[in-house]
Amino acid sequence: MDKKSAIYVAGHEGLVGSAIVRLLKREGYENLLLASRQDLDLTDQGAVEDFFSRTRPEYVFLAAAKVGGIWANSTQPARFIGDNLLIQTHAIDAAWRHKVKRFLFLGSSCIYPRLCPQPMKEEHLLTGPLEPTNEWYAVAKIAGITMCRGYRKQYGFDAVCAMPTNLYGPNDNFDLATSHLPPALLRKFHLARLAQAGDRAGMARDEDVFGPIPEDLRSDLDVILRAGAGARPAVRLWGDGTPRREFLHVDDLAHACLFLMNAERCPEIVNVGAGKDMSVLDFAELARTVVGLACDIVFDPSRPGGTPRKLLDVSVMENLGWRPRIGLLQGLSETYQWYMGRSAGGPLPG
Repeated sequence: MDKKSAIYVAGHEGLVGSAIVRLLKREGYENLLLASRQDLDLTDQGAVEDFFSRTRPEYVFLAAAKVGGIWANSTQPARFIGDNLLIQTHAIDAAWRHKVKRFLFLGSSCIYPRLCPQPMKEEHLLTGPLEPTNEWYAVAKIAGITMCRGYRKQYGFDAVCAMPTNLYGPNDNFDLATSHLPPALLRKFHLARLAQAGDRAGMARDEDVFGPIPEDLRSDLDVILRAGAGARPAVRLWGDGTPRREFLHVDDLAHACLFLMNAERCPEIVNVGAGKDMSVLDFAELARTVVGLACDIVFDPSRPGGTPRKLLDVSVMENLGWRPRIGLLQGLSETYQWYMGRSAGGPLPG
């Protein structure tokens, strides 16, 4: 891409899109086409057509999507499949018809079968049943990949599909009704720390900024508040702690996306990850350390824990010459500081 190329970043206000925009600006790209959800409804085909006709983007990063964790997927299946199908269908078709030079489609590691061989290779797509807790989102993303491949095969459209692993970082979603694992754990431990300190005002500020506290967690926090600062609190998490997850800082993903957009030749589909994983229990212990809370971690196996393991095979990306740079402890610490900075109360003492 030339520094003056017209570049459309769809979903620029979200976790991935905002990271891509930060990187593009830092690298000197001058002509970014950005439209908020209020200005452009990507589920509206006419609105998408009008936007592409007026702005004529040369390159497109499709980071816009309806996303969320296990609870959100379980309670909004129609939104997760319907909205995502509309967004990507309209964007892919408009990009092809308006002669976009390269189109980058952001998928997810949840596209792979629930009991996929580990690590998961790109060729494992569509080789087995999906994880039931996110099949609506996964089916939509698989349809997007297949559409990109179809347009590439029939029309020669330069569409590249990047499949990132579990992401975290600045501008993440900390609403516990819709968040993924990293922000959810950081916020739960932070709220427990506030409760241990008896800081009801801090808990109220946090709720104003990041969304309602679910009733089951509120009950646990009330127990911590009554116990006082001298007691060791317990924080309950879903599942049994044994599923294994891989985590990638969103700024690393942004670098990977720019790398792919500028690469001379790209595969149709490519995994983007760290190449190593850890148990949910180990991750929870790391998040607890980052927050600085001395507490017990109690798992609730009556709640779903998701796919047993999701580790990506990242050999294709490594062979292209890309590797992540941000370590998990560093990245989580920076994410927690971002979260604290958004809170009106600021950092806790000590």
